[in-house]
Amino acid sequence: MCKWRLIDTGPLEGPANMALDEALLNCFQKDPTRPVLRLYGWNPATLSVGRYQNAAAALNLDLCREEGVPVVRRMTGGGIIYHAAEVTYSVVCAPEHLGDRTGVKDGFRKLCGFLLGTYQRLGLDARFAVDWNPAEERLGERTSFCFAGKEEFDVVVNDRKIGGNAQRRLSGAILQHGSIPLESRVQQGLRYLKEPAPGAARSVSLSELGHTPEQDELKRLLVDSFQERMGVDLVPEPPTDQEMVTAGKLEEHKYRCPSWTFEGRS
Repeated sequence: MCKWRLIDTGPLEGPANMALDEALLNCFQKDPTRPVLRLYGWNPATLSVGRYQNAAAALNLDLCREEGVPVVRRMTGGGIIYHAAEVTYSVVCAPEHLGDRTGVKDGFRKLCGFLLGTYQRLGLDARFAVDWNPAEERLGERTSFCFAGKEEFDVVVNDRKIGGNAQRRLSGAILQHGSIPLESRVQQGLRYLKEPAPGAARSVSLSELGHTPEQDELKRLLVDSFQERMGVDLVPEPPTDQEMVTAGKLEEHKYRCPSWTFEGRS
């Protein structure tokens, strides 16, 4: 059975989280024998914008500053997410780790399979949006707020989107990260948008579905489901010294820099 690394950093500040995700990806490119599942959280609650979004056009930055809500830019695409009361994951691997499913869509189906398994272990009827779309909703439509739209391989429960996922592919390496919402913080996040995002009302959290697992219990379910769905053995270990050095440099010179956060220039 293939061994993957399991890294649980707990909650970090937004720039530290995004820097470590990118550092894991960069270091993996140099040693592609050590794929990773990372679990983490956000402290304080943070708004993240997608790689190609115009932060100033989408967000009321004056309100963010007034209320002390940090903003960080991801290296992955997609819409704005307000990160609070959630467990977040990231996966770093090579296309070969996904078997013969190397295309982007098949990669999403494979990598998001453990989310389906986790929700199903909680007794929820979780499916991919592409497999359960009774209203024939248009999938993949670009939205400024992540939870206002659905991608094909977003997970839905009762036709309501739960969490979100984004992916970045580099030469020989994949980074995918996403959220598992414990409680709904959508309304708080919407306050910081310049334009309304009515579709966000159709998203859902675990507590709204009647489930309130402790974070440690949810992480256990995620790990068990990941091992089952991916056919791997997860071995807990901390980030390496090189990963931490790389993350520190990225945090200082990229993820805490206004030029990256607000303009997308690194």
